[in-house]
Amino acid sequence: MNRISAVAALLCAGAMLPAPALAQYGWSDDEVTSSGGGELQPAPAYPDGYAGDVEAQDADGDRGSARPSGAPERQRLRIDPYIEANQIVTQRINPDSETAVYGGVAAGVDASVQGRRAGGSVSLRYDRVISYGDDLSGDVSDGDSVTGVARGYVAAAPGITLEAGGLAARSRVEGGGGAAIASGQPIDPDSESRVYSVYAGPNVSTKVGVADVSANYRFGYNRVEEPGVGVVDATVTPIDVAQESIVHSANARVGVAPRTVLPVGVAVGGGAYQEEVSNSDQRVRDFYGRGDVTVPLAPGLAAVGGVGYEYVQVANRDVVRDANGDPVVGEDGRFETDTSGPRRIAFETEGLIWDVGVVWKPSRRTQLEAHYGRRYDSDTYYGTFSWQPSSRTSVSANVYNTISGFGGAITNSLANLPSGFVATRNPLTGNFTGCVTGSGADGSANCLGGALSSVRSAIFRNRGVNLGYSTTQGRITTAMSIGYDRRTYFGADGTVLEAANDIVDQSYYANVSIGAPLGPFAAFSVAGYASYLDEGTSELNDALLLGASAAYSRTLWRNLSARAAVSVDTVDSDLLNETNASALLGLRYDF
Repeated sequence: MNRISAVAALLCAGAMLPAPALAQYGWSDDEVTSSGGGELQPAPAYPDGYAGDVEAQDADGDRGSARPSGAPERQRLRIDPYIEANQIVTQRINPDSETAVYGGVAAGVDASVQGRRAGGSVSLRYDRVISYGDDLSGDVSDGDSVTGVARGYVAAAPGITLEAGGLAARSRVEGGGGAAIASGQPIDPDSESRVYSVYAGPNVSTKVGVADVSANYRFGYNRVEEPGVGVVDATVTPIDVAQESIVHSANARVGVAPRTVLPVGVAVGGGAYQEEVSNSDQRVRDFYGRGDVTVPLAPGLAAVGGVGYEYVQVANRDVVRDANGDPVVGEDGRFETDTSGPRRIAFETEGLIWDVGVVWKPSRRTQLEAHYGRRYDSDTYYGTFSWQPSSRTSVSANVYNTISGFGGAITNSLANLPSGFVATRNPLTGNFTGCVTGSGADGSANCLGGALSSVRSAIFRNRGVNLGYSTTQGRITTAMSIGYDRRTYFGADGTVLEAANDIVDQSYYANVSIGAPLGPFAAFSVAGYASYLDEGTSELNDALLLGASAAYSRTLWRNLSARAAVSVDTVDSDLLNETNASALLGLRYDF
């Protein structure tokens, strides 16, 4: 996929205005379910909006509305296109002292629409770095990039919504495939990866008699573009970076709410998940069927449990080998796949799955869901928590457990973003940081840090947790997010991916931002981030990334404003130990 087609795909994803994220075991507009970072999970057999004695209907009494819980009823449209011209100075502090001066121009748009039957947001930006030659710009060279994120939904018909989303991101890629979202410094093209992702699909939610019927399908395409080889210990070594991934997910569920026919709620459902990764022709397949029971305990409180059957298989082919038995590396720096050979099984499990849990939803502002069970031949935990104590404060948490490739992780993270959001961008480079802050009922901070922590090609079991918080006190808005992501990789015996089998990559990340207006014509913001990558292949690939920035803007005349920003960023690892400080002065015009 070239850059132009990637931008077109992202724009199309934003234009389709998709629906809320789905739990792969089931979904309805208001029921208390979670997708757990993409895991196939059971949805309790609640009616739409069940909260004990809390009224289940929308405010206007329309139970057939496709509007997600908390979405505004009146249409609100915001489109903010802009252009920028900037001058940047970067001073390397460690390991040596070098000054780089370069320019930059950018054009972008931030847009959002929130209505009763449609909603979505998009943030898209094109940046061009302009170097002034080696004497001034140092290691900084001319280059361009597109970064952005989009997600939304539209109600196509009563009970039918279409959802879609897209992502274009830049990150630093390490020798083992670990990645980190771009900091406040220009990324060295030799260590840059560009990630593009789009997904789309329909959702159906309706009633047949007393039964709630729901179904969904999701298609995702993901691509990583990066340098073909990397220098590790003074040798040229192929980088284990994924290239393309195609995701298919389909699910259906039929349920009867508690106290409708029986004192308890019952539901049956099934679905399928498949992801194909181009590297080594990898494939993961997951088929399941299960039944669920919901037992009301008190108003807004219920015990849930389910049991079923699941078949999971992860397989891959070997690579082409030369006369000496060594893997053959193609022109793109990746191993060439032997498509004539058979797929070999890296992981397979079949049999009983079960889980038990509790769902607590005392109001539309608070809900908790926690599950424990048995899956993937081991114990499993997953759940969600959301709390909106006021219209200005929101808290969320998500614990997930799934098997997928890099594309599945990104697709599901996109689907879990709120449909209304404001994207966070680095004030120096303009790059999308991987975090958004939701609006309305979805107001907490939400980051893709876990999904983008590694672009290693092997399929993995993904476990982790992320927490988000945002609040507006007076004129000051604060957002924070922290997370942990753990990936255990699969690789079939007798193939080149055998070396990746059972390797564990871990990442820890945190982001914080504070912003406020300074009177009617000025505003400021400060932000900080921390990320630690612990790669299982070698201690040499571990890396600590820290950074902080501050920005100030002031209106000069009508839509023309002046901007100033400073940042300090550091990377600390055995392969690279570098600290840089940057300053920016620029002009921005908002149309």
